[in-house]
Amino acid sequence: MLHQSLLLLHLLAAMAWMGGMFFAYFCLRPAAAEVLEPPRRLPLWVATFSRFLPFMAVAVLLLLGSGLAMLLPVGFRAAPPGWHAMFTLGLVMAAVFAYLYLLLLPRLRAFCDASAWPAAAQVLNRIRQLVALNLALGVLVVVAAVSAR
Repeated sequence: MLHQSLLLLHLLAAMAWMGGMFFAYFCLRPAAAEVLEPPRRLPLWVATFSRFLPFMAVAVLLLLGSGLAMLLPVGFRAAPPGWHAMFTLGLVMAAVFAYLYLLLLPRLRAFCDASAWPAAAQVLNRIRQLVALNLALGVLVVVAAVSAR
């Protein structure tokens, strides 16, 4: 029962994180760029990230914790290669997330507060690139999960 509960938490957290990144990258970003000028679009991103990223911080912790809790009883040596790939990629994704959340979001907020739109746009572009990277890594995690079964 514990394993099933950990797996459920793991999958729900992964769905929230990946789904949120997909929505932000492929739906919200182009729509915001289409209808809003930078002085309105950039604060929208600050407000969105300020709501979304704390939830994703919890999701990232749940993913790492539940993944490790399912890996440890099996042991690193006995775990399939796909599990090692998932764990390694998950750590990389978590580091990218931490950089985005702890360093880039405060910069974006500060530039928006100062109405420094070109600088804010540069930070938002870097965030966009990192979200694309994490989406690609997330797809590799899913491939590793499928190959581990």
